[in-house]
Amino acid sequence: MTKAELLFDLTVAAGDGWIGEVPVGGSFRITDLEGNQAVDTLFYDARDYANRYSAVDTIREQGAVYLTTGSVLRTVNGDALATIVDDTCGRHDTIGGACSQESNVVRYGEHTRHQHACRATFLRQAIGWGKGLDKRDLTHNVNFFMNVPLTPEGGLTFEDGVSAPGKYVELRAERDLLVLVSNCPQLNNPCNGYNPTPIQLTGRAAP
Repeated sequence: MTKAELLFDLTVAAGDGWIGEVPVGGSFRITDLEGNQAVDTLFYDARDYANRYSAVDTIREQGAVYLTTGSVLRTVNGDALATIVDDTCGRHDTIGGACSQESNVVRYGEHTRHQHACRATFLRQAIGWGKGLDKRDLTHNVNFFMNVPLTPEGGLTFEDGVSAPGKYVELRAERDLLVLVSNCPQLNNPCNGYNPTPIQLTGRAAP
């Protein structure tokens, strides 16, 4: 990471969230402090929230399912939102979606209905932002550090994470960017090693 002006440098506790802006040309780094933590993240054009991240357009344009260095995150309009410029993990998921209380019940049983989930964190942060985001804006997300292999039949499996303590991913904002993070509280699949842990978020202005 360059020594450009520091915009923020903070720790997000397990199960908590964050929302904030990164100006065009700036950088946004997520560090997995203890390893094997999943970080669900939504991206928006900060000047037009309807022009938000699209997993479909991103996968189509790059011709690959997983994200890593060089991947360009695309909007529903095909615009470049951000580019992954540094990645010490090597692979990130964008097809597994975000956990919700409803999906927890379907996957793991009725006893999980009241467990916290990323969709709830997203919604709390979006409403708290107070600038027009609501439930309808919670669509495609990236699952940084999460390992979701595709089966030969085209299904998904949730496996142990591919990260480790201190691994990070860094993105460059290709336009003014709004970032919404849920540091996943999932206890029922291996994405967090059944033990959610904190992450570090660092943002810098363009050098």
